[in-house]
Amino acid sequence: MMAPRSTDELLHLVRQQGAIARGNGRAYGDSAVSATNTIHMKHFNHMVSFDQETGQLIAEAGVLLADVIEAFLPLGWFPFVTPGTKFVTLGGMIAADVHGKNHHKDGSFGAYVDWIDVVTSDGSVERCSKTENTELFEWTLGGMGLTGVILRAAIRLRPVTSAWIEQTTLVADNVSHAMELFEQSMDATYSVAWIDCLQKGQHLGRSLVMLGEHADAGSVPTRFRKTPLQGPAKRRRNFPINMPNWALNGPTVRVFNACYYWNGKRKPKRQVVDWDSYFFPLDAIQGWNKVYGRRGFAQFQCVLPLSHAKDGLNELLDAIANAGSGSFLAVLKRFGPQAGKFSFPMEGYTLALDFPVNAKTLALMNDLDRITLQYNGRFYLAKDSRMPRDVFLQSEPRAEDYIKYRQSKGAPTAFSSAQSERLGL
Repeated sequence: MMAPRSTDELLHLVRQQGAIARGNGRAYGDSAVSATNTIHMKHFNHMVSFDQETGQLIAEAGVLLADVIEAFLPLGWFPFVTPGTKFVTLGGMIAADVHGKNHHKDGSFGAYVDWIDVVTSDGSVERCSKTENTELFEWTLGGMGLTGVILRAAIRLRPVTSAWIEQTTLVADNVSHAMELFEQSMDATYSVAWIDCLQKGQHLGRSLVMLGEHADAGSVPTRFRKTPLQGPAKRRRNFPINMPNWALNGPTVRVFNACYYWNGKRKPKRQVVDWDSYFFPLDAIQGWNKVYGRRGFAQFQCVLPLSHAKDGLNELLDAIANAGSGSFLAVLKRFGPQAGKFSFPMEGYTLALDFPVNAKTLALMNDLDRITLQYNGRFYLAKDSRMPRDVFLQSEPRAEDYIKYRQSKGAPTAFSSAQSERLGL
């Protein structure tokens, strides 16, 4: 893996072919790994300019979302869309066209990208936007780095008056009830549900649905009223060891899920929480993945169209509960309409679950693939590490057009990843 320090060095590496850009390594699979030419973008980490009137930030692709928040939240600006971790790069967020807890209302990250500079297969740097080089722009959003190396971009931030979120927690008896709560809360800026995925029968998919709004300065905790754009100081904790592979099993997950559900149920329905706790709870624990043991984990994330979501989610959760291979990180979100050429979201519901890697859970994920296909769903490439090619191609009718576009630009030779080779892109 090479880490160029200048544009000239970067262009030299791209011309060696088979390249893929790598940000901060937060994709869960092999989408940012090349067997021959992985280009680490860590030195392209400069913020170029910021327009205080419009909220437009111009920055290089290796800038971390965490650094953007650290720099601009004290000035009253926050990203329009954030994924589940702040330790991702802007280039990675564009390549995956990440979504957040507000997709139903604000769309994906790409909606707030004004332009992108991309190193293309001929070694040139092309600027693309909704009005300039539009095909390159549209295929780069969600294109997983396979149209070229993202060099820099202009993105927009939203104005906020505090670093706090007004959170409302609603208790859902089952997944159908959770969906009703989502549909009744479409005006909420943020919404997300944690699901107890080991329950069965009338409690299948019982959930805590958490809504959120940016708090105004007068609503923050008293001791922060004078500095509302400042949250509490946080100390990151380290998960010290890799847990034994047998430790995370059905009974232990069942106990954890029950404790989490009842703890959430007894908490106040409305509370004000800091931005870090609401958007990035896992970031507080460095090495949290060690809970899965040395074999690690695989994530399953699909989206089901609105018309099939209720039946599909019930069948997915029923399969998980019957297998007894629950996930304690099971998340449900409502997506709004999405017009991207290759972006993951569609209007409907997305379910994300983490499983320890073993023969039983890998077999279960194959069943979840089958159910997703049955209900016309598709899969999130930023979280995929094991999907078979035939499953991907069945789920993604847009892949044929993407492959044709890449071929027309000479991109398959210039840009490839272990994931693109596995999936036939």
